[in-house]
Amino acid sequence: MTSTLTPRTSIILLLLAAALVAAPMILPITGEFSGTDDVGSKAIEASHPGYVRWTQPFWEPPSKEIESTIFALEAAIGAGILGYVIGRRHGSRRRDDTDR
Repeated sequence: MTSTLTPRTSIILLLLAAALVAAPMILPITGEFSGTDDVGSKAIEASHPGYVRWTQPFWEPPSKEIESTIFALEAAIGAGILGYVIGRRHGSRRRDDTDR
């Protein structure tokens, strides 16, 4: 099965992607954005006020920007590995089909 994108479909998809990227910058969205670690810690503190952590992180990033960068790098590496595995499986299946 082969699927090809027409130039019109490609342009529409590119415009939709651009709209998704531009929307958060244009729309007047306000609020505090935090990660699940922060939300989880606040929920534990609210439900168990006397809770004492029994572990400590061995290293904390010096700023939130570096923490976000490391998280994005981790996600990119994971996506690269996943894409590689899927591509290899797809390619090996394609080779098996042509060998028959």
